[in-house]
Amino acid sequence: MESGTVYASTYESPIGPLYVAVTQDGVVRVGLPYEASGENGSGRTSTNGAARWVWEDPPEHSAPAVDALRRYFEGDGDAFRGLPLAPHGTPFQMAIWQSCAEIPFGKTVTYGDLAAKAGRPGAARAVGGAMNRNPLPLIVPCHRVVGSGGDLTGYGMGGLGVKRWLLEHEGRNGD
Repeated sequence: MESGTVYASTYESPIGPLYVAVTQDGVVRVGLPYEASGENGSGRTSTNGAARWVWEDPPEHSAPAVDALRRYFEGDGDAFRGLPLAPHGTPFQMAIWQSCAEIPFGKTVTYGDLAAKAGRPGAARAVGGAMNRNPLPLIVPCHRVVGSGGDLTGYGMGGLGVKRWLLEHEGRNGD
């Protein structure tokens, strides 16, 4: 892989087309194609300063990530285990995303529970902000984070209908 390059490809998923972007350090973004405007990856596509995008069809560098997405949608709860990740965020966001990545397939937690798990009790609203900026939805499963009463609340990658579908796909069984 070439340093400073983001390799991206699309994947036709059951929730619609997705794209996955990787650098030599790991997966930097999963999202909806409209979020990757052009080859410079503007908007929510933070890529750790990489300047050049290369769209791959078929996937080459991004093939392991595309395969992990395929396995996830086939019901493999461990599909993302061992996949190198390289998200970019603040120290707080990184801590929240790490805690979120540990939520088991098919389980849900509240924003408050996730804040406490990350060592930030009382920071439920800030956790919501970190979830909104999650560059790796599905891999860092922010769809598994729900409101204090178990209610489905915001989901930036396709809305609440997609969040509901993902939880049903996983056989949601909240704690």
